[in-house]
Amino acid sequence: MAYKSAVFGFPRIGKNRELKFACEKYFKNEISSDELENTAAKIRSYGWKKQSAAGIDFIPCNDFSFYDNVLDAAFLFGAVPNRYSELNLSELDKYFAAAHGYQGEKGDVKALPMKKWFNTNYHYIVPELSDETKIALNEKNKVLAEFNESKSLGIETVPGIIGAYTFLHLASFKGKKHAEDFAEDFADSYAELARKLSEAGAKWISFSEPALVLDMSKSEKSLFSSIYKQLISKIRSTSNIKIAISTFFGDIRDVYDDVVSLEFDGIGLDFIEGKQSLSLLGNGFPKNTVLFAGIVNGKNIWKSNFCRKTELLEKIEKHVAKENIVISPSCSLLHVPYTTEEENSISGEIKKYFSFAEEKLSELKSIAYENEDDFAENAKLFSSERVFKSADVQLEMKNLSKSDFERKPDFFEREKIQKKCLNLPSFPTTTIGSFPQTSEVRANRAAFKNGKITKAQYVSFNERKIKECIGLQEKIGLDVLVHGEFERNDMVEYFGSQLYGYVFTKNAWVQSYGTRCVKPPIVWSDVSRKNAMTVDWAVFAQKQTKKIVKGMLTGPITILNWSFPREDISLKEQALQIALAIRAEVLELEKNGIKIIQIDEAALREKLPLRKNDWYSEYLEWAIPAFRLVHAKVKPETQIHTHMCYSEFNDIIKEIDAMDADVITFEASRADLKILDCLKEADFRTEVGPGVYDIHSARVPSVEEIVGALKKMLEKIPCEKLWVNPDCGLKTRGESETESSLKNLVEAAKILRSA
Repeated sequence: MAYKSAVFGFPRIGKNRELKFACEKYFKNEISSDELENTAAKIRSYGWKKQSAAGIDFIPCNDFSFYDNVLDAAFLFGAVPNRYSELNLSELDKYFAAAHGYQGEKGDVKALPMKKWFNTNYHYIVPELSDETKIALNEKNKVLAEFNESKSLGIETVPGIIGAYTFLHLASFKGKKHAEDFAEDFADSYAELARKLSEAGAKWISFSEPALVLDMSKSEKSLFSSIYKQLISKIRSTSNIKIAISTFFGDIRDVYDDVVSLEFDGIGLDFIEGKQSLSLLGNGFPKNTVLFAGIVNGKNIWKSNFCRKTELLEKIEKHVAKENIVISPSCSLLHVPYTTEEENSISGEIKKYFSFAEEKLSELKSIAYENEDDFAENAKLFSSERVFKSADVQLEMKNLSKSDFERKPDFFEREKIQKKCLNLPSFPTTTIGSFPQTSEVRANRAAFKNGKITKAQYVSFNERKIKECIGLQEKIGLDVLVHGEFERNDMVEYFGSQLYGYVFTKNAWVQSYGTRCVKPPIVWSDVSRKNAMTVDWAVFAQKQTKKIVKGMLTGPITILNWSFPREDISLKEQALQIALAIRAEVLELEKNGIKIIQIDEAALREKLPLRKNDWYSEYLEWAIPAFRLVHAKVKPETQIHTHMCYSEFNDIIKEIDAMDADVITFEASRADLKILDCLKEADFRTEVGPGVYDIHSARVPSVEEIVGALKKMLEKIPCEKLWVNPDCGLKTRGESETESSLKNLVEAAKILRSA
C-alpha cells in the first residue's frame, strides 16, 4: 500500500518572477488591478496543476499571496488598523499600503512592521490589534475564492490558513486588550470560514500553527487550548469539514499532549527540524487521526536520501498505522525555488544532487510508492563521497587559535583612538551601503554578464556611477560615504560568486518579502577566497573624495544563512571557512587605506534556534566568534561597522555587543524603536545607529519626523554614541525619493548638533 502525500505551500512568485514584475508595474500604474489579478490566477493555476500531475493527494490553496499570508489573514478577519481601512483607496491598495506604506493625495501612512518568519529568510507583516479592532470574517473571502478557483479547474484542494494562535502570538497589541480578549471572536470567525468552505465542497481545512514549536508558557498553552476547544466545537456543530493542524520548523514538545487530545482529524509534524517529533509519538497518537509527516526538507535544495526516509517511516509506523500516514515536506515549499529544469549552466554531476519544489513533488511520489528504479538510482547517488576537502582550507582551519578571535586593544580604548583619527562630527550621518539600482545599472551588469560589453566598458560605467554617487552624497552633506554598490546584484550572491566552493543558479529565485526575491547561492564544497572582491571599487571611490568612504562587505553568518548550506558538514565549519575568506578581504581593504569597513550581518538572528535552551550550544557559540574572526586582526584605528535588519534582536542584545564591532546599525523604524529600551538596559557599549526611516516604503520622511525619532533615541542612547542613518540599503528605492529622504536626514542631524 502506497502512502498518500501532501504539500503545505508552493512557490508563488511565478516561475520567472511574473508576480514581482506585475506588482511593480501595478505600483507604477502601468497595469490595472485586473491585469495583476490575471497574472496571479495564472501562477496559482500553474502550481495546482503541477501538484495534481505529480499525484499529490492533499494540494493546498490560499498559499498564494500578493505580499504575505499573515497580512492576508489580517484583512480576511478585519484585523486592520483604522489608518489603512479609512484610506480612500481600493481594498487592494489598502492592503499594499499596510505592506509598504502610502504617501499621496489620499493620505500618508507608514507600513506595518516586518519581521523574519521563524528561522527562515522569509519576512511577514506584523498584524496590529487595538481595543477598537472588531474581528469578523470579511465578505471578500480570499480563501473561499481560491478554493472555488481551484475547483473550477477540476482540482480538489485543501484550504489552508495561518492558525488563530500563531496569528495572535505574532500580533502586536495597541491598548489594554491582549490575545485572550480576541480568542472567542477569532474562534467564531474561523468557524464561519470553515462552514462556508464546507458548503462550497471543501473536505478539509488546515490551520498552520508554527508558533507551537516555540517555548510555550502555561498561559500560552492555555490560550491555544482555549481557542481550539471553542473552534473545533463550533466547526463540528456547523459542518462536516475535517480539521487539520500543521506545525513546522521544530517539534511541539510543550503542547503535544494538548494537540493530540483536541480531536483534530489531521496533525502535521516536522521530522526534519523537530528533534523530538519521533519520540513524541511514543506518548500516543490518536488512532483515527491522520499524521502529516514532514519527512522531506522543505527549506533546503538537496535531494533526499530515500533509504533514510524509508527507515524514518518504519520508525513512525511503530506508533501510527501506515494507512493514516501522509508524507509531506517539512514546511511550505515557498522557501525553495521552482525547479532545476532551466539550470543548464550547472553540470549534470552537480545538479543531480539538487531538488527544488517541483523535484520535491517527484521525491514524494517516489517515496510514497517505493518505486524500485527510483530507489536504486537514489542509492547510487548516495553511495560515494559527494565532494572532496580542500587541503589549504583544512590547514587554515586547523591552525586557528584563540588569538584569531580576540581584537586588541579593548573596545573603549579603540573608541578613543577612532574618535581622534576619524574626527567625525556628533551624530555622524551615513547610509547602510547600496544606492538605487536603476534599470541602467542592471542593464550594464546584465550586458557584461552576457558578454555584450567588455570588462573595460563595464568598469568604466560603474566608475562613472560611483563618481556620481560620491558627488551626490557630498552635495547632500553626508559624513561617511559609500560607493553605491552598482557592481552588486545581491549582497550574498556577489561575494559567493568570488569564492571557491560555491555553485550559482540561473533562475532559482525565492521570495524574501513582497516583490523582493533572492537567488541564494549553494555551498557545494570547502570555501575560500579567490582574489580581492571589493578593494578596487572601494579604493576608486575613496580617491573621489576627502571624506571617509566605507568598505562594504557581507559577513560570514549572513552569507551562510542566505545560502543553501551543505548538509554533509556542520554549519559551524562552513561559517568559519567563509569567515576566513572575508577576513582576507578586510585586511586587504585596510592595507589599501580604507578606514571604515562595514561587515553586514543582516541575518545573524535568522538561524537562532527557536528554543532558547539551544541558542548558545547550537548557534551563538560559533556564530559570534565567526564574526570576530573576520575583524580581530585589524588595527585599532580601523573602525568596524556591522548592520542587522528585520529581526527581533532584543533578547540577544548582549551577544550582539560581544561581536566587538565598533558601530552597529539596526533596522528600527518599523518596530517603533522598541530596541532602544533593550540597548539601555544592557548598557550597550557599541556605538549604534537605529534606522530613522523605513527604506521599504516610497514615502519620504519629513525633517520633523526624523528629528522626533532622534530625540526619542537620545532618551536611551548617549549622544556621543548615536549615528544617523536609514534602516537598510537603498537599492530598491527610486533616485528622487532617496535624495529627498537623505537631505531630510542630514538636516535633522544638523538640528540636533545645533541644539
